[in-house]
Amino acid sequence: MIDRAYIEIGNICNLKCSFCPGTKRTPRQMTVEEFTEICKKLSGKVRQLYFHVMGEPLLHPELDKLLAIAEKFGFSVSITTNGVLLPKCSELLLRHIDVLHKVSISLHAHEANAIKLSVSEYMNGVISFAKKFSALDKNAVFRLWNLDTAERTGKNTENREILDALHAEYPDPWQERYSGYRLAYRTFLELDGIFTWPVESDAEPTDNGKCHGLTDQIAILADGTVVPCCLDSEGQIALGNIFTDTFDAILSYSLAENMIKGFKNGKMVHPVCKRCTYARRFSH
Repeated sequence: MIDRAYIEIGNICNLKCSFCPGTKRTPRQMTVEEFTEICKKLSGKVRQLYFHVMGEPLLHPELDKLLAIAEKFGFSVSITTNGVLLPKCSELLLRHIDVLHKVSISLHAHEANAIKLSVSEYMNGVISFAKKFSALDKNAVFRLWNLDTAERTGKNTENREILDALHAEYPDPWQERYSGYRLAYRTFLELDGIFTWPVESDAEPTDNGKCHGLTDQIAILADGTVVPCCLDSEGQIALGNIFTDTFDAILSYSLAENMIKGFKNGKMVHPVCKRCTYARRFSH
């Protein structure tokens, strides 16, 4: 059984972040019927659903119904959001608290856009939601994935103001964790470096490496295209289509089988994987 499937319920976003490659694919949002079909095919084969790849999941006009369907099929759902719409969608999300496991808020999205909302207003909105969410025994995760790396320099001049806002609401001591800090009950801060998406990578290809794709995770784009991981933003490694194939069939096709075998043996099979610098983090 695969741990999680990233479901791109829509590839439409309300922001245009400098760290995100966006997509050249046709703008699209999954229908309720399509999402139901996906849940049927993934039931008993995938443990969790993550609403994430491209796009802002809180923009989906029928998010209320999608969460109800996911709960009906016994999935737990995690959502990754830029946070701008959280004040508006807070009531809807809290209404579906039973099916939700985690909401991750990409705080680095603020500086990566020309948002008219001030840092203070933005932080007040996301912290207000996080406190309500964690009080109901669910995980609220703040992300600052914009730290400088050897690859790129992140847009992170607002980090001090963001951290000050968090410290004001979540007093010290913060408990250090492998990915950042535990700020309070069910409330976390993840710190990570900026990375290059595979679609933008011009790194020298390497045959050696490992990845969690197709073993711990898989992703389904808004048009049903199944890809190995949440970083395949353009569907460059199309394994099949969940609307026309069964999940088992897609994993049995030669491309998927060869990739899985390669990862297990520390080898990259697909050209996109060979240039993926994010996957190289798993090889150290």
